[in-house]
Amino acid sequence: MPIERPKSLTELVAEDLRGGIVNGEIELGSSLSEAGIAERLNVSRTPVREAINRLEKDGLVVVQPQRGTRVFSLESVDLKKICDARGYLEHAALVECFKHDRAGLVASLANCVDKMIAAIEAKDVAEYLSLDTAFHEIIFAHSGNEYLVEANNNIAIKMAALRNRLARHPDLIRQSFEEHSLISRAVGAGDFEAARDGLQSNIGRGPGSYWYQLASEDIR
Repeated sequence: MPIERPKSLTELVAEDLRGGIVNGEIELGSSLSEAGIAERLNVSRTPVREAINRLEKDGLVVVQPQRGTRVFSLESVDLKKICDARGYLEHAALVECFKHDRAGLVASLANCVDKMIAAIEAKDVAEYLSLDTAFHEIIFAHSGNEYLVEANNNIAIKMAALRNRLARHPDLIRQSFEEHSLISRAVGAGDFEAARDGLQSNIGRGPGSYWYQLASEDIR
């Protein structure tokens, strides 16, 4: 049985900051103080600095000489670009799933939707949003194309951070669930066009969508 290596302080600090950014505890565009983080977590500034370097590589923070470190923010034009890129990638992944592993995708999406129902009934918005992220990762996982998975990973954590702001719009949670449920049913029925259209409705920037609302102003 493999022995698990204990996490380093840098990993622990990075996880703390990453989680705070993704779940919305740390606001987009807000400044980060190495000294403040070190004091809050009771660590030296070295692991904090190293953790920030990791988050910079993930695109979650921006380090500017003489100006300090800030959590990423997106102007509306950038949000449109990242949403469009996500749409292209996820459509391609869905095509591959239907070619190579629709049965596996059917089972995984149905299981995820069941968990979404439980989260909604429990009024656990944080859990629902985590499952929302998982739902889309499932599509890539069943695509059988590691390059699509890698390309998605480059933007997935930013999308998760943006998606979790959905908690501020409870009226859109139900709409989000209905779209995910539709996609799952369409995949189960083998109806690619319906699944594709449902996916586009869920992740696209059409009027009435969450992403359309976000794109109407800068995300900070």
